[in-house]
Amino acid sequence: MVTIWAGLAIGAIYVLVAVGFNIVHVASGTFNFAQPQYLMLGTFIGFAVVVTFQLPVLVAIIVGSAVGFAVGLVEEWVAVRPLAGSGVHGELVTTVGWSVIMQGAVLLIWDADPHRIPGPGSDEVHDVLGGRLTITDMVLVGAAIVIAIGTDLWFRRTRLGLASLATSEDGPAAMLRGIHTHRLSTGAFAVAGALLAAIGPIAGPKTFAIFTLGTVLVLKAFVVMAVGGFGSFVGAMLAGFLIGVVEATVARYWGTSFVNIVLFALLVGVLVLRPQGLFGQRRERVV
Repeated sequence: MVTIWAGLAIGAIYVLVAVGFNIVHVASGTFNFAQPQYLMLGTFIGFAVVVTFQLPVLVAIIVGSAVGFAVGLVEEWVAVRPLAGSGVHGELVTTVGWSVIMQGAVLLIWDADPHRIPGPGSDEVHDVLGGRLTITDMVLVGAAIVIAIGTDLWFRRTRLGLASLATSEDGPAAMLRGIHTHRLSTGAFAVAGALLAAIGPIAGPKTFAIFTLGTVLVLKAFVVMAVGGFGSFVGAMLAGFLIGVVEATVARYWGTSFVNIVLFALLVGVLVLRPQGLFGQRRERVV
């Protein structure tokens, strides 16, 4: 159980990053390669607020959310909006460029050294069902479950969420029906940025604040989305926890050098047997 709980805790971070990816993907059809950098930015904001200015974690969450929202807006306006409707998927390249800009900006403001962030609660370890968890672990797992399920319900039960799904299915048809697709895209980038930057101060005690964090998470979150199914929030949640547990188990019994090999073998197996992911849906395409 110790290994399983450790895997669930790190898997919760993968779940949250994958949810951010899916929010943008569903509303705009764009795969935002810069998405994990918002969590990285949030960890440094957490370090600045909690360690440098000695303020509560709640303040760091609020500040991170505001900064992430603003940066997400700017990214959509600068890196995505000019290429919308071009049909060449150039935004894939521009979001990579935005990721590099964010990483470079954090490196200039802070430094390349990892910084430790105190957790939202005490560092005391608690015994839970035969495993050992800190308050930070519990908060991360709980937040991942609530946010993933809540986002899924929002997209499926609200008019704005259904409009986003319609835009994802057929953007031009959604525009003809009066849906403001550009506003939905802008809102999705801003909300996803706010969400991950707000989670940064909570995830920071496990990941530390280090400028390469986003580069590591983008690969793991992509595997989570591919296994769970692009656009599926419940799939992202279950796949994220699965990937976390597999990673922790392999690292414990085989060593960390085998982790990526096993994860990508799992990815290939899922893509061969079920290309749309475990919880994704097949879509018809007219050619």
